[in-house]
Amino acid sequence: MITYAFLQQYWWLIISLLGGLLVFLLFVQGGNALIFTAGRSEEDKQLIVNSTGRKWEFTFTTLVLFGGAFFASFPLFYSTSFSGAYWVWVLILITFVFQAVSYEFQNKAGNILGKTAFRVFLTINGCLAPLLIGTAVGTFFTGSQFIVDKNAAADVLAPVISTWTSGWHGLEAAANLFNLGMGLTVMFLTMCLGALYLINNVDDDKLAGTLKKNLRITSACFLVFLVLVLVQLVTMKGFAVAPDGTVFMEKGKYLHNFLQMPVVLAIFLAGAVLIVTGIVLTLARKGFRKGIWLAAPGTVLAVMALFLTAGLNGTAYYPSTADLQSSLTISNSCSSEFTLRTMSVVSLIIPFVIAYIAYAWYKIDSKSLTREELNNMDHKY
Repeated sequence: MITYAFLQQYWWLIISLLGGLLVFLLFVQGGNALIFTAGRSEEDKQLIVNSTGRKWEFTFTTLVLFGGAFFASFPLFYSTSFSGAYWVWVLILITFVFQAVSYEFQNKAGNILGKTAFRVFLTINGCLAPLLIGTAVGTFFTGSQFIVDKNAAADVLAPVISTWTSGWHGLEAAANLFNLGMGLTVMFLTMCLGALYLINNVDDDKLAGTLKKNLRITSACFLVFLVLVLVQLVTMKGFAVAPDGTVFMEKGKYLHNFLQMPVVLAIFLAGAVLIVTGIVLTLARKGFRKGIWLAAPGTVLAVMALFLTAGLNGTAYYPSTADLQSSLTISNSCSSEFTLRTMSVVSLIIPFVIAYIAYAWYKIDSKSLTREELNNMDHKY
């Protein structure tokens, strides 16, 4: 018997998986962040841009899918966050618009800004988008300033359920060190993924050598911020939910979640090990180019585990610091049972979609990008 509670947890699992896939696909942003640091010559920069340019649609599509799935399964989060913390989401979308425009117009006739300007836009997207997304995810653990009043839906004149109590409308998240640390962790992780992807996708020893130098720096930064974030995560107070739905603060809540959900802890540790292994093997073994295929599933698993820790085991996944009882949980913010049940049937096509993406990826990357191929391409970014 499939219960309503099971459907709520099932859809939080789907959201967690999509979140992990999104962070992995941000390797496009991470690669673009290295345009000027790894691209020493014009041809190097072209190799980087044309390599990431083959995949940027995957990232954007997954971002839209992630947002759409959140809206359909947990609409109260969508309405609360997107209507209240709108400056964060607007900035994220603007950076992705910069990305799309920069790819398509940097080589267009009549480009008065020049290639460098559009590559700067790509670099801004490469740094800012992961930073903002990571900072936004940090609020799943530290909370945001909003109030939810479901009774307001009956108010004909002002049927506003959620109100934001901060005039910064989401930008205040950057003032929290944990949120900022999470953002920097995601940013440096995507830079590592970008370097690993380019080493695998571009068959060029010269560029690979420069990318490895960047990888040493970005991986060190990533590991430092990851450790700092994890230490704070397992020692901080968390937003626990009592059986009657009352939200209260619990010391070491997220540590308790890891210990009380050993499968989730195992998923996180496996993900972390895969990421580190992919980086270490790439740096330590000469000619090793497959680090991305270790770090990619590792990223998906680690991020997925963090989402599960934020929402399962009686935890408010979107806490309110303005009114503790306004905090959102997977039970008080989800769609109706009919909606979740119907969407669950639709979700059965997800494996086929993933298989299609894998096939398209394989066809696109059936041959590594080289300088010779770059010079002979009819269409290049």
